[in-house]
Amino acid sequence: MERLFCLVVALATCAAHIDLSGKAFIFPKETDTDHIKLLTPKTEFTALTICMRFISDQTRTYSLFSLATPTNFNAMLIYKTRFDVLRIFALDHSVEFTSLPMPENTWHSLCVTWESGDGLAQLWIDGKPSVKKFLISGTPIRGHPITILGQEQDAHGGGFVASQSFVGMISDLHVWDNVLSPIEVQRYMKSKQFTPGDVFNWGSLDYATTGEVFVDDDPEDQPW
Repeated sequence: MERLFCLVVALATCAAHIDLSGKAFIFPKETDTDHIKLLTPKTEFTALTICMRFISDQTRTYSLFSLATPTNFNAMLIYKTRFDVLRIFALDHSVEFTSLPMPENTWHSLCVTWESGDGLAQLWIDGKPSVKKFLISGTPIRGHPITILGQEQDAHGGGFVASQSFVGMISDLHVWDNVLSPIEVQRYMKSKQFTPGDVFNWGSLDYATTGEVFVDDDPEDQPW
């Protein structure tokens, strides 16, 4: 298996802006340093849709997506708390989605939506939508964002804890600054033609790597 990888010693950084189609980030170990930082010039979000594929064998809590601003360390956070529970944060407020079909060591397709106008959040797992729940309304996310994969931010760009780190693989990440329609979400879930993310686009991703995070050329057993 041929692999393209970026391996950097702890605290070093490797920057890139490349097409990651057909590839996956590998987070191979529990750590309080290793992570991917996603880069965007956008500094205000009135809504967000975050979609990704992931696989992990961890039964403990871990972060899947962490966006922090100088004033809100959990400006947008997707956090797995138990084997069937995801907690979604926006502007340091949170809501839990329970009874989710997320067995370990299996690839899952996940989308999370939030709209500041009505405050509603929803998630989709492997094509199945959750109920909609109120999270927080009336205020957009503002400020210089630092977005991290692999760690949960307890500070703006830091405050990492090994026991909250992600161990596994993440692929096909797209983020939009609007709430996708159910039809568009299903297009993503089924890997049909969809409009790539306008905040983060897996086909042209601007990112930086810190620590031992790899890029796998040939993720195996993908469900899409």
